[in-house]
Amino acid sequence: MATAQITPAMVKALREKTGAGMMDCKKALAETGGDEAAAVTLLREKGMAAAGKLAGRATTEGRVETYTHGDGRIGVMVEIGCNTDFVARNDDFVNFARDIAMHIAAMAPRWVSRDEVPAELVEAERELYRKQVADKPEQVQDKITEGKLNKWYSEVCLLDQVWIRGKEKYDRDLTIEELRTEIVQTTGENVEIRRFERFELGGS
Repeated sequence: MATAQITPAMVKALREKTGAGMMDCKKALAETGGDEAAAVTLLREKGMAAAGKLAGRATTEGRVETYTHGDGRIGVMVEIGCNTDFVARNDDFVNFARDIAMHIAAMAPRWVSRDEVPAELVEAERELYRKQVADKPEQVQDKITEGKLNKWYSEVCLLDQVWIRGKEKYDRDLTIEELRTEIVQTTGENVEIRRFERFELGGS
């Protein structure tokens, strides 16, 4: 499909599905001949590349976002960094921070990333799964064990969790890490979820 045949409605639909900028959506549609699914894939690939290039930049600006739920029974405070105060005030960045705080309230992760999980705890989980698959053929035990460990990571690590609003906003499942990659692409800056605290009334 020629570029001239790409309509504003197509661009708008792609932007709503991916959160990417209008020009990026138009270019992606042009490069893929108007194929929306291929354009989504292309934008995600470009977003991952952009995130990789920006990952080393210091996030000295940002915001602390708070969220309460259930008449104040659950509260969340999350610190999210970026490179400039301009982006820290950007609506897309602010909405991202709010989405993350809301997700933490709902899904109760224990750590931001796998790197933060204590090594002894990871080994204890791995050993537990090894025992669970001891009756399986030896050649598949390691693969099943690692699969179970990855599933555990997706429950306890924020970046590995599936975002609760992915289907609603993007019509597809995506992890918090993929959502972070989307905001990196949208803002053109490194975005880092630094730390969070989740409080629940009566919890330890």
